[in-house]
Formats: sequence, C-alpha cells, structure tokens
Amino acid sequence: MQSVWTVWSWEPGWSGWRWPGPWHWRDMRCWCWKRGVAHWRCGKLLVATSDAQVAQLQSIRQKALANGVDDLVLLDGAQACQMEPALQCLAALHSPSTGIVDSHGLMLALLADVEHAGGVLALNSPLARAECAQAAIYLIAKDGTRLRATTVVNAAGVNAPALASCFAGLDPCHIPTPHYAKGNYFTLAGRAPFARLIYPVPEAAGLGVHLTLDLGGQAKFGPDVQWVNSPDDLQVQPERGDAFYAEVRKYWPNLPDGALVPAYAGIRPKIHGPHEAACDFCIQGPAEHGIPGLVNLFGIESPGLTSSLAIGERVAAMLAR
Repeated sequence: MQSVWTVWSWEPGWSGWRWPGPWHWRDMRCWCWKRGVAHWRCGKLLVATSDAQVAQLQSIRQKALANGVDDLVLLDGAQACQMEPALQCLAALHSPSTGIVDSHGLMLALLADVEHAGGVLALNSPLARAECAQAAIYLIAKDGTRLRATTVVNAAGVNAPALASCFAGLDPCHIPTPHYAKGNYFTLAGRAPFARLIYPVPEAAGLGVHLTLDLGGQAKFGPDVQWVNSPDDLQVQPERGDAFYAEVRKYWPNLPDGALVPAYAGIRPKIHGPHEAACDFCIQGPAEHGIPGLVNLFGIESPGLTSSLAIGERVAAMLAR
C-alpha cells in the first residue's frame, strides 16, 4: 500500500514551537529524486469557506514566511475555482511546491542509507531499562542483552514518553505526559475531481478534514480529531463518516452520498491534552536534560515525516555540541 504525505510543504497548523531548523523542502525533493523514491509535485490549496477563515489565511501566510516558505499565493474564490472547478470557497492559499511521496519507499531508502553507513535495523528488541552514566548509556533489553552506547536518540513516536521513563538518571520533569488524538481516514469510492491536495483552514488539534491524493490518483479524506485513552485504539467507526460528509461538503458541495468508505486510523503523539496550550516538536538534548549523548523527540506529529531530514540535522547538531 502506498502512503502519501505532503513532503515539501509547510503545514498550516504548525505552531512554530521549537522549530527543528531551517526549512529543507528542496533537500527532501532532491533526496527523493536521487534515490528513486516515487514522488509528485501536485500543489495544494488551503481553502477558506467562511469570512472568519478568510481573515486567517493572511496570518497563515505570514507564519509560513517566518518559517522560510515564500511561494504561497493568496487567491480569491473565483481564482481558486478556476484551478479546481469542483471546489467551493471564498478564498485560498495556493502552495505550488507541495508534493506527495511514497512514504514506504522513503523509509526503505532511509534504511538503505543507514545500512550503507554500517548500521543495522534490529526489530522486536524491547528495552527493559537504560542506565545513564557520564561517559555512556547502557541499554538493557528484556532478554538481558546489554549494550553500551555513546549516542541514543529516542524517536519512538507515541511511545517516546514511556521509553524515556525507562532511562534511570533522567529527571522525570523532562518527560511530558502523553495524550492520544486519533485521526480517522475515509477513502473516496471513485476518482476525485481534484488535481491538487485540498486543505481547510486548520482546526483545534489538527489540520481539519482534508483531501489528499496518492500517486495513483486515489483520494482519501481525514484526519478528524478524536481524543482516545490508548494508542492501540485504531478502529475506524463507520458512523464517524456522517461528520466527514458535513466537513468535506463545505469545500466540495457535490460529494455524492455513500462515497466515503472507512479506511484506517492513526494516533497523533500529543504532549498536551484537548484543553491545554498546544506545543509540538519537543526536541530535547543534553542542554535541556543534562544526559550526555541522549536526545528525546516528543510530540513529533505531522509534519514529522515532512521535516525528517531537517530534524535529523538538528539532532546531529545537538549531539555534536
């Protein structure tokens, strides 16, 4: 199965909190091209369907400029609908640089780079605990295997806080409380009348129910925001499709009845609850927690894959210092 992500576009819901480094959308596109990872620069429209949302578009554009994205174009409703005739909106931001990528192919290519550099992928190796010393970090697996490491990067996604709690010597005050915001997706039965990704103005805790395309032109809608108690709660409830129809029809009023099919769900690794101030992308190194050689990545949700190369550079720089 091909997974699709925006890979060289700034995400409009980005809070800007602890930005990992300079924007590298060109690096990602060139990296995929050099390694033969399938991708497509399709573009994206961020659409406003109410007067209040129109006012938000300019703020979003300014935030994008602050993050180094200078090619967003503000369109009125007629200009946007000229680009996408099935669309209905009052205004839009056009991101011509947005693209999609085969994320599975991307991860395999990254793994190939690791192995070329002498690295090894070890799966099904649960960690029992870790002991932090001044000159090394000792990792003890549940089967008793003991490894000595000078560098450890905790990039465990939704499980990153739980993994960090296994590190003896790491002050618990540096470990955020995990929260789980489930995102459900529905697939469109049939071909979508859009050539670009269509995103609504962001909502609380997410980017709204948006339309994305895969490399074969298949469309899916999502994610919504459903706060859950467990990261294992991944069942898509068909009745949630009722709300999807209402949201999608704000920008695609001719969405046919019965066209949405439950697809899959994912969990955002939130480090704040539904009624707390939002903060994402907590990249925490020795300067913050005092453990030499350890970097914890908390709250790395979308666009974590988008900015993976920039995050990698940031982590390497923190460890080099």
